[in-house]
Formats: sequence, structure tokens, C-alpha cells
Amino acid sequence: MIKDFYIDVANEEHLEYVDIILTTIADAAKVRGTGIAKRSPGYIIQKINERKAIIALHGKTFAGFCYIESWGHNRFVANSGLIVADAFRGQGLAKAIKSKAFELSRKRFPDAKLFGLTTGLAVMKINSELGYKPVTFSELTDDEMFWKGCQSCVNYDILVRTNRRHCLCTGMLYDPTKDNKKQDEKSLKVYSRWLKFKQFVFLRPNKNKGENKHSYFKRLQAKLIS
Repeated sequence: MIKDFYIDVANEEHLEYVDIILTTIADAAKVRGTGIAKRSPGYIIQKINERKAIIALHGKTFAGFCYIESWGHNRFVANSGLIVADAFRGQGLAKAIKSKAFELSRKRFPDAKLFGLTTGLAVMKINSELGYKPVTFSELTDDEMFWKGCQSCVNYDILVRTNRRHCLCTGMLYDPTKDNKKQDEKSLKVYSRWLKFKQFVFLRPNKNKGENKHSYFKRLQAKLIS
């Protein structure tokens, strides 16, 4: 646990923070421009009541949050909505919250594959340190309710026009039945190239070089998930 922070499974005592959690999620989505699905107050309340959320506090001040969701009859579990309040960034809090959510997921759903979608290199690094590996979307849950949650993302059209094969987000998976060796710094550099190239492909399309971009996209993807 990080010094001076409370980081643990949220309970009824933390329902007073629902509004600021939603505000922080909304603000983060605006800054990023992508990557965080909107959630209703009722949904966050449900996660807290079900003991499926992690909250971080600095004294009584809200500092961060994350929740877990199960999909496909509990065969897949996602750690979603990871946020850190601006005042507490740069202190390793995101990693601490994510690690606690990972621990909770493994405890509640020991046989499930853990996965996530992210556009952030920092989150990809945290996931890698926990043993997650980049995968194609086809290896993630096929539960339609999960993918429906992407509709509130500003880049949902990318997911639709690629027939749910690609998006700006990168899918990452922790499979408890496989060797989940941590990724090295070389892999993280590939992640960075991968994220930048997807932005280039999907946000600034160039029809004249479409074939070359597609070929490079496939090669980089193969290298990333190998």
C-alpha cells in the first residue's frame, strides 16, 4: 500500500463518493478523447454494493477508483474504469489500484481470464507487469453486453467499421492457465509504436497508402502479440 493512501475494496461507507467518481471518469474521458465508457450512478452503486470495486482515498479525499465486471458466464473478467484524481497523479496510485483490482479479480473469479481494453501506454505497462499480454479482440469475450458498453466511446465508429476487429484500444489478456511472464522494456517500445500507428491509421486515413499501412499494421500486430 502506498504511504498515506487507503486502497481497498469499496463498501457501503464509500457510496458518498459516487458523484465524484462519475465526475472524474467524465473529465478523464474528455481529456483522453477516448477509452472510458460512461457509467450511470446506479451502475457504480451496484459495483460498490457487490464488493466489485476498488477505491483509493487520501484521508477523506477521493483519490482513485476501479471496478471489475464478469462476462460470458464468468469465463472473462474485466478491470474497468481505472481513474486517478488529478491531484494524486504521478505517485504510483494507478498501479496500486490496478494491482488491488487484479488481486480481487483472481480471488472472486480464480478460473476466469482477465482482460482489459486501453488506449494508454501507462496502463499497458501496468498490465504487462501483472502478466497481461496483448491479444486480438477475437480472444476476448464475445458477450454482446460488454461490447455494447463501448457505444458511449467517441471512437465507437472505428470498432463498427472494422467489424469489431480493431479500435484505438488495445486488448490485453491474463490467462491463468498459461505462462504469464512479464513483458520487458523492448516490448513496451513496441506497444508505443503500436498505439501511435493505430492513431495514424484510424484518425488520419490516407487512401493512397492504405495498402501499405494495412500491411504494416498486420506485421506490427503480429510482433506485438507473439
